[in-house]
Amino acid sequence: MSLGPGLLVAAPRSGSGKTTIVLGLQRALARRGMSIRGMKCGPDYIDPAFHAAATGFPSFNLDSFAMSRPLLGAIVSEAARSAGLVVAEGSMGLFDGIRQESGRTGASADIAALFGWPVVLVLDVSGHAQSAAAVALGCARFDPRIDIAGVILNKVASERHRRLVEDGMARIGLPVLGALMRNADLTLPERHLGLVQAGETEELDSRLERLADAVESAIDLDRLMALAGPTRLDSDGGAKSLPPPGHRIALAADRAFSFVYPHVLAGWRAAGAEIVPFSPLADEPPPADCDACWLPGGYPELHAGRIAAAERFLAGLRSFAEAKPVHGECGGYMVLGRSLEDGDGVVHPMAGLLPVETSYAKRRMHLGYRVARLAEGGMLGAAGQCLVGHEFHYASVVSSDTSPGAAFATITDAEGNDLGSAGHRNRQVTGSFFHVIALG
Repeated sequence: MSLGPGLLVAAPRSGSGKTTIVLGLQRALARRGMSIRGMKCGPDYIDPAFHAAATGFPSFNLDSFAMSRPLLGAIVSEAARSAGLVVAEGSMGLFDGIRQESGRTGASADIAALFGWPVVLVLDVSGHAQSAAAVALGCARFDPRIDIAGVILNKVASERHRRLVEDGMARIGLPVLGALMRNADLTLPERHLGLVQAGETEELDSRLERLADAVESAIDLDRLMALAGPTRLDSDGGAKSLPPPGHRIALAADRAFSFVYPHVLAGWRAAGAEIVPFSPLADEPPPADCDACWLPGGYPELHAGRIAAAERFLAGLRSFAEAKPVHGECGGYMVLGRSLEDGDGVVHPMAGLLPVETSYAKRRMHLGYRVARLAEGGMLGAAGQCLVGHEFHYASVVSSDTSPGAAFATITDAEGNDLGSAGHRNRQVTGSFFHVIALG
């Protein structure tokens, strides 16, 4: 079965400028009246929100390791059915992933191969000229499952530089779809987990318009669209989405709590759940008429003082937890703990519902897939239920209850290496640093 066309915009490495180019492409094509749908390869909860702002449609994550093929197919089918063009964005380098069998590495190339999307390669050509063609040729030959259909040159220094790079591309037969000159004004603001969130980016719409203007003047959009290929789906059904934790789910949603995978919320709604947002930063408690509360990740370390002073929120959360289940992921887990130390070394009291104290001042990056098995039954499933997720944060645990009965789950990394226990459980309150992507 095939649906509307799609293509994957990727790069040989991180930092090549693919996100800004993807957003410019999405907005420029949307301005033509096309129905453009964004997709993001890998466990990234920030870029899909930018895609949605650029296109006017929801964007979803695609992850070849964490998601089953039926789930991947269901997500893409829903998007491609109503799209004039799917413009997917790769993560890191095109082939960067984990050591797993082909098709399950988490690399962007897996997604291009699975859905038959041609790849448009963004090349940061600063610091080299004809040698850029050698990089592109290596990408074109490295994986026979995929098709590198063309390249976009980024960070070009001059017209002479452009001609030199294009000469190399002509020698290997790869079409150059366009070239963008070096322009610091086109970059988006960043912080420690990546881009500043879409909802926080000042004058986001005007920034997207400037990106679209730059892309439209530098890239042959008609030629690029002609390279897109039909979206290929296998006929497997039975996608197993993460079941909703309740019928009415209180969802913390503001600048401190925003890291929720769009496919998870869509799956809950499709299963009949109602999601009721509330804002801890506005000192709002979880609505009492909900039957479960979810505190997602985000940037609570940047708002720890306001959260500690949000008495209605904290009191309401404690009251809610007396009778109904509460779960926190990453930042939400930190807020459920006893205290949170911010980047300035100030310790702020938190909800005190889980026996853990965390610190952002003692920074150490934690990054990688997590395969978890629940220690006990609860809102995320029965004891032993397998969940696949991802961890990406800089916080450290400075004190916690490490007794076996207090653990939320046991975890391994993507290669099956035992990482011990993760998170905490206190009656109906649970939390951990990893973000759940799908059932295992």
